[in-house]
Amino acid sequence: MKGSVEVRQAIIDACLEMNSSGLNQGTSGNISVREGDGILITPSGQPYAKMKPEDIVWLGFDGSREGALKPSTEFRFHLDILREKPEMNAVVHAHPTACTTLAIMGKGIPPLHYMVAVAGGHDIRCAPYATFGTAELSEHAVAALDGRAACLLAHHGMIACGATLDKAMWLAVEVEALAKQYLGCLPFGEPPLLSTEEIDRVLEKVKGYGLQE
Repeated sequence: MKGSVEVRQAIIDACLEMNSSGLNQGTSGNISVREGDGILITPSGQPYAKMKPEDIVWLGFDGSREGALKPSTEFRFHLDILREKPEMNAVVHAHPTACTTLAIMGKGIPPLHYMVAVAGGHDIRCAPYATFGTAELSEHAVAALDGRAACLLAHHGMIACGATLDKAMWLAVEVEALAKQYLGCLPFGEPPLLSTEEIDRVLEKVKGYGLQE
């Protein structure tokens, strides 16, 4: 069995945390962690509370697979993101309410707050819509994550990446908080935004910022 029991259990624990915190609902989210020349990923349609370490599926970047259950239907973008972003080792995908509301409206998150920079750039993009589980959606997600560690998916949800699973989870929570702030501003109109120059300054200052190991 590829990947330690501890890493597999950490994925399950993160899934349970997503739901208990309200970051996700039901089994609609999925999580992956880099493992060797592939990834460990949550199986499709399995209640998190009943999931066991051996239920986590290993997928190779070469298309190979290990595990009795089918992987998440979103396995394509997990594989493609971790293949394209070697500095990242975990991907969290969820349907948090605020992020998903913005995604339904096709809105990303502009630089209304300096914490937007913790996602790696001047904004958090919203990828164009494509049917879930498709190569097209994966292509859109990878493009939206170019130079970024998080993005929204139109009419779908959000993705957060991290050098560790804990950091990816931390970022997912921060992005949802920013989405709530943006939604809170919109009844008054589009909010005033920080300048490109200010976000550049913040980007320099937040290098290494975030959850400490």
